[in-house]
Amino acid sequence: MPTPLHVVLGAGGGIGSAVVRELVRGGHRPRAVGRTPIDVPAGVTSLTADLTTTEGARAAFAGAAVVYHCAQPAYHRWPQDFPGLTDAIVEGAAAAGAKLVFADNLYRYGPIDGPVSEETPQRPSSRKGAVRKAMTDRLLRAHDSGRLRVTIGQAADYYGPGGTNSVIGAAVVPAVLGDRTVFWPGRLDVPRTLHYLPDVAAALVRLGESDAADGRAFVLPAAPALTPRQFIEEVAAAAGTRARVRATAKPLMRLVGLSNPAARELVDIWYQFDRPWTVDDGLYRRTFGPAEVTTPQEGAAATVAWYRARTVAHA
Repeated sequence: MPTPLHVVLGAGGGIGSAVVRELVRGGHRPRAVGRTPIDVPAGVTSLTADLTTTEGARAAFAGAAVVYHCAQPAYHRWPQDFPGLTDAIVEGAAAAGAKLVFADNLYRYGPIDGPVSEETPQRPSSRKGAVRKAMTDRLLRAHDSGRLRVTIGQAADYYGPGGTNSVIGAAVVPAVLGDRTVFWPGRLDVPRTLHYLPDVAAALVRLGESDAADGRAFVLPAAPALTPRQFIEEVAAAAGTRARVRATAKPLMRLVGLSNPAARELVDIWYQFDRPWTVDDGLYRRTFGPAEVTTPQEGAAATVAWYRARTVAHA
């Protein structure tokens, strides 16, 4: 009997590529799907597909047992492009009879006091948060209606090997390795949960494997929160450089956003940067048992090593 097929969407991105590696490590049979050709580990099949169409999604998911939805449009195009992409993915997964695992974030909860958990009221205050809430609501309704099995894994900002499109990957690690000042959006000395990509991938695969995850959303397990300043110091220690960091105020971020779409979009979720932003991952741990997570020291070292190897490979 052939090994069940696990299809990973957005396999060229940080979360998708980490899920592919975790599936290989666990002995699964993955198919890596991207908008453009991608590099994949030995033994992994890859496919280029247009997932914005039902036809493209159906072709990409043929024969799949589990589909990991780690694909996303450009950050500043979420309101326009994300809902249609996800609708096509739902159609394709339902046609294949596959379980759908959605790699989600925490935007749908909006500004809150205290750690984010699955019980936190969902009151998004941003355009992107409203989009995320609408998509997760539709996914869970699709599960409840019996169209397909769905589970959702939620993570805060991520970092790690391959994570170039996060705040850490774009603003922190390159600056530290270049011995430049890190300009952090918002406050530097409030607690902040960061998810390490291999930990995210391991948890998402666990959701894909478990019937207990069906029809539910889970905040994924993470290491205890650090402040941004503390985490940047860990990256600098791993890199053997000095930690130099400055906080960027909201008015300045607005100014930067006039010419930088990514910076402009951060203003929309500024509440995540001007107060503590942490998670309560207790439901995941109660449901699936103890979860091993990577310490910030280990994660920072592995991330720095990956960036340096990537620089050498592209030199």
